[in-house]
Amino acid sequence: MIPPHARIVLATTPVDFRKGPDGLASLVRDAGGDPFGGALYVFRAKRADRVKIIWWDGTSLCLFAKRLETDRFCWPKLMSGTIHMSVSQLTALVEGMDWTRLRSAPQTRPTSVG
Repeated sequence: MIPPHARIVLATTPVDFRKGPDGLASLVRDAGGDPFGGALYVFRAKRADRVKIIWWDGTSLCLFAKRLETDRFCWPKLMSGTIHMSVSQLTALVEGMDWTRLRSAPQTRPTSVG
């Protein structure tokens, strides 16, 4: 389960998917991030059908990997840098949905009845 206020960072360019958790952590460090700071780092493959996520859970570096057999994940356009995502957007991405269409509900104030 992803903590509700987790910081999620999506790399926008494909990475070498032969890399394991240590190799991906090196990419995070090389980009100026801290792979042991509790944030989730999301990586894509060149063919856009695979995703890997690394994070530090407080005791060890964890790796999640998923491959879609007949479809592709919805990724942002290729550019340098990163994108920050919400937990809902990451959940949609991992499920193979178009996470870019998710929007927060508008904030409303409760009205008093009386």
